[in-house]
Amino acid sequence: MTDGEKPGLSLRRVAGAALLVGGAPVTMFLAFGVAGRLEAGLALLGAAGSAVAAVMVSAVWMGNLARLATVLRRASEGQGEGPLPPGPPMLPLMRDVADATARLARSLDERSALVGRLRRADAAILQSLPDPLLVLGEDRAPLRSNRAARLLFGIPDADARPLPGDIGALLRHPALAGAVDRALAEGVAQTVDLVLPVPIARELAAQVIPLDPPLADGGRLVVQLVDRTRERAVERMRADFVANASHELRTPLASLIGFIETLRGPAEDDADARRRFLGIMAEQSERMRRLIDDLLGLSRIELSEHQAPTGTVKLAELARLEAEAMSPILATRDVHLHMEMDESALAMPADAEQLGQVLRNLLENAVRYGHQGGEVRLSVRRVGGLRPGVVLEVADDGPGVAREHIPRLTERFYRVDKGRSRVAGGTGLGLAIVKHIVNRHRGQLVIESEEGQGAVFRVWLPAGAADM
Repeated sequence: MTDGEKPGLSLRRVAGAALLVGGAPVTMFLAFGVAGRLEAGLALLGAAGSAVAAVMVSAVWMGNLARLATVLRRASEGQGEGPLPPGPPMLPLMRDVADATARLARSLDERSALVGRLRRADAAILQSLPDPLLVLGEDRAPLRSNRAARLLFGIPDADARPLPGDIGALLRHPALAGAVDRALAEGVAQTVDLVLPVPIARELAAQVIPLDPPLADGGRLVVQLVDRTRERAVERMRADFVANASHELRTPLASLIGFIETLRGPAEDDADARRRFLGIMAEQSERMRRLIDDLLGLSRIELSEHQAPTGTVKLAELARLEAEAMSPILATRDVHLHMEMDESALAMPADAEQLGQVLRNLLENAVRYGHQGGEVRLSVRRVGGLRPGVVLEVADDGPGVAREHIPRLTERFYRVDKGRSRVAGGTGLGLAIVKHIVNRHRGQLVIESEEGQGAVFRVWLPAGAADM
């Protein structure tokens, strides 16, 4: 049947219905006429009248059924009420059925609209909650996440679905997997503390809440996360700052106290000693200032290390600015800086201020520990292959570092030659700062060195897709 054909009104269908309705009366009239029980004229007249009545009744019934079918089809398609299609007059019973169907369709439409509003309200509430939330299905697969969860795991906000990566590592964590199993088996909320070591150490408190009945999309569990990383980092920062500051400040502070006592005593009237001692005191005070600044800077970086940066940085432009700012130190040591820049190298996501600090620290190390009158090489380039990204590299021509010391160079206050480091003005925190900044950028720091061959510090950073 074509779309334009009115169902039930074709001649074939009407003829078939008329045969069913009038077949028996017509046959009876003809049989009586043949048997002689009725005159032939009366028998034929009766048969013809029965046939005509059967056709008329069948046309009315088929037309009513066709209009009722249209009403039912509209209801099934969610179109609700509408004018009845043209056709023969509706029989009272058929009109009652059609009206009841239209009312049912209207009620279903209203309920469907209500369910839609409730689902949108549910999604809006989920998105606006400040704590990261994941919705899991019966098979423990992630179905939905809110904006806070996507921010926590670095997922683009435009994508409402949880993506592979950190979330997969979270759900595979033995402690959380056990809590999910218990929540499904017992139907009771479970709480567990988690430590995710990679790619950046995170400390989370998770609450697994079973849902009965499940959500409309099949969600059976809600996993609520509370990021304790910053809170724990603050606690460690306070303890480390007190411990490190008290240890590293002890020597310059003792020197200052000794010189002050000397100037107030035996050297009170000695102008030459006073000038010499005041110069040393100024150096020790500057060393203390640099140490405190580096400690505070390192603590601030550690607080945000678990949160990936946002933004795009043109590394070549940034490297030139930092090299220009280093010119006084280069001139003091009579060091030549050789630069190789790829202008198309973009780091993304990246923090320009922190990457500038990485460049400053690496260049200062290269200048301080390289040969006076030597050369420092600074390069920025793109790389492809299995790990596409950008690389910034700083190399010096200094005495190099023995292999056994390389793994520990990024530790706080670790010095290969403590006396030379203090003479050079280092605080022992520069490479530790570099390491934590690179970690925050989800990059990698590689150090290559041999004794007598200088040292190479290579930083790999992720790059945006458009750059590659």
